Amino acid sequence: MTNLKVHAPAPADLDGDLASLRGDCARMAPHWTAPRKHTSRPVPPSLIHGVSVPASSARMLEAMPDYGN
Repeated sequence: MTNLKVHAPAPADLDGDLASLRGDCARMAPHWTAPRKHTSRPVPPSLIHGVSVPASSARMLEAMPDYGN
């Protein structure tokens, strides 16, 4: 048999107000860290190969005024 009990450190306040939500966020903030900033460099066109576009997608883009004309 599976134990389906869930133990939460604080009860969920589903009818709470903004102050309650901000308090919940403040308690969770230490558990989340921002990832390091990652910058990607552009890839030279000579390294891009093997791209294939299905004919139906090409026709769809061709029919769009922003791309096909």
